[in-house]
Amino acid sequence: MSHADTRADTAPGRAPSVKLSMLTLTTMVVGSMVGAGVFSLPRRFAEETGVAGALIAWAIAGAGMLMLAFVFQTLAVRRPDLDAGVYAYAKAGFGEYLGFFSAFGYWASACVGNVTYWVLIMSTVGAIWPGLGDGDTVLAVVLSSLGLWGFFLLIRRGVKEAAAINRIVTVAKIVPILFFVVLALFYFKADVFADNFGGADYAGSLFDQVRGTMLATVFVFLGVEGASVYSRHAERRKDVGRATVLGFLSVFAVFASVTIVSYGLLPMSEIADLRQPSMAGVLESAVGTWGQVFISVGLIVSVLGAYLAWTLMSAEVLFVAAKDDDMPRFLGRSTAADVPVPALLMTTCLTQVVLVVTLFSDDAFNFALDLTSSLSLIPYLLAAGFAVKIALRPDGRTEGGRATRGELAVGAVAVLYTTFLLFAAGLKFVLVSFVLYAPATILFVMARREQGRRLFSPRELVILAVSVIGAVVGVIALAAGWISL
Repeated sequence: MSHADTRADTAPGRAPSVKLSMLTLTTMVVGSMVGAGVFSLPRRFAEETGVAGALIAWAIAGAGMLMLAFVFQTLAVRRPDLDAGVYAYAKAGFGEYLGFFSAFGYWASACVGNVTYWVLIMSTVGAIWPGLGDGDTVLAVVLSSLGLWGFFLLIRRGVKEAAAINRIVTVAKIVPILFFVVLALFYFKADVFADNFGGADYAGSLFDQVRGTMLATVFVFLGVEGASVYSRHAERRKDVGRATVLGFLSVFAVFASVTIVSYGLLPMSEIADLRQPSMAGVLESAVGTWGQVFISVGLIVSVLGAYLAWTLMSAEVLFVAAKDDDMPRFLGRSTAADVPVPALLMTTCLTQVVLVVTLFSDDAFNFALDLTSSLSLIPYLLAAGFAVKIALRPDGRTEGGRATRGELAVGAVAVLYTTFLLFAAGLKFVLVSFVLYAPATILFVMARREQGRRLFSPRELVILAVSVIGAVVGVIALAAGWISL
């Protein structure tokens, strides 16, 4: 990493704060989006839809997530006083309690997402070591736990070292993915692609096909707000928005290409039966065993890099929330190396708990993937809602005067998109999300008591009641077998 990337804020009385260039912020966005999801896309899509549905799904997802990327770009410029992106926007727009829920939901989403990384690594190695199964055996969980705590010790050394590793890994993991696309085009079979166009018999209506892929597209685009989360470290505020859009467009092109070219190599029913990572199986069908090995190695590098980026971002959210008195004060402590160790420890602990829960899931990878996406939707919806709010009623803290019609339209489309995603997620994952959200209020209560403030306002009591009722229904549904993990 260059000296420009690591200049520190050395103002008297303040701990050094690492400064990140636009290039590094962009690699944080790309690094946090390109992880486990891209390697699972062929099977995930083939289980739900054919080429036509995939094209429509990517068009919707691309447009919707681009609007969210523009939302984060606009908010970074309009409200440069707000740090930690998603969490800060929800709080400023809709109050402390919903801001707290946004911070917790985003953080929990990152922790559950980290579990998918370890499951996929173990599933990849499981192709040659059967004891690891699909990444959900006891041995797999034990080995994943060792890796989990090894990364905790690495990141604890300092943000500068971790960010430098992420920048190198981001470049390294893009290479095998682009190599896959090029080889797939070389071995592309037009007749197979044509047969896959309308979808298989099991796919259902075109609307159901598209709906079934929506959570998968959300998962692979998680991290589009990566630069916003690290806004307090940016050298220049405008770099946050630029890095967000540049990172998104780069990754979108790669993800859509990986999905579509796979339909030209195998019938979709065969792709749907591949073990994860399905990208390896698709390439193996074209070039042989070496293709599977090549992609598997690339996956491990990619996933470990994404795990590093997401762990950094999730700890950052807890840290800034504590600094703003919306989380208990112990989470706002950091070392001389600018590492929020208590927040990092809490992140690692929740990831460990969810790792153990995968032992009881029918499909550990898909469950963790869908839950990750569902938990992220409320924070995204609140951020988009805040963009609409300041476009309609800017205040003294909003820079640049009144919003343009374009900014208002972007925010409105982002709200509609995230609302549709909640519908696409279905009741199951909404209820499971409440099961996590409601108990988290304990942290909110701790923070209010530390400040000697009233625990809840009348409006906040209504929100609390809704979350508790949702959690109770979720627990009953799980216990009665109405929904399952």
